[in-house]
Amino acid sequence: MVDWVGSGVGLLLGRGSGHCRITGLIKPHFLVMKTFASFVLSAFCLAAPAFASDAPKAAKPDLAAGEAKYTAMCAACHGADGNSGSPENPKLAAQHPEYLAKQLSEFKSGKRANAIMSGMAGALSDEDMKNISAWLSNQKAKPGFAKDKDTVALGERIYRGGIADRQIAACAGCHSPTGAGIPSQYPRLSGQHAQYNAAQLTAFRDGVRKNNLQMTQIAAKLNDREIKAVADYMAGLR
Repeated sequence: MVDWVGSGVGLLLGRGSGHCRITGLIKPHFLVMKTFASFVLSAFCLAAPAFASDAPKAAKPDLAAGEAKYTAMCAACHGADGNSGSPENPKLAAQHPEYLAKQLSEFKSGKRANAIMSGMAGALSDEDMKNISAWLSNQKAKPGFAKDKDTVALGERIYRGGIADRQIAACAGCHSPTGAGIPSQYPRLSGQHAQYNAAQLTAFRDGVRKNNLQMTQIAAKLNDREIKAVADYMAGLR
């Protein structure tokens, strides 16, 4: 006969010579199913790495293609190596590639308004943007200089400490004490033209540039003198 014990394993009991003897073990159906399920799961896990290895990998940026496209379309305004000589046009050398690609994409979509840049970016594919941004990030940035000694102290105070009583956050909190920024999040500001920086802060404040709510909220609290001071200070950051 079969007797089931608490362990979930059946004992096959036979009778012989007046005594009971164990003649075998019988596993219940649920244990058989559990064993089968474990086998299937193990087989799937062993196969999973093979499936993962078949997943397409993102192509690396083509730096040569990026340089060629940049030279043809961007160098006239931003300099042959990304170091613009015009204070109205930003230096792009050594800028974080994720930030550059994002700005190009937003010029193209219209999220960031600029008639010239919207036209230029409109002719670029996503791959072009990625290649150009990667190439620029590998170029060496030329240093800039603060020029207004009368406002440098005010600019430093705003950049490093903000203005607490008006709830203006310190620029260094996001863009780092040296102005290097944080890759994928906040752009590099060190050495950037003061005139360009001031123009962007003013555009954020006045609602002309609308592609970053955080910057709009911060710039809205700055007056013209404070914008000029912090923009000039950032130009001299190392």
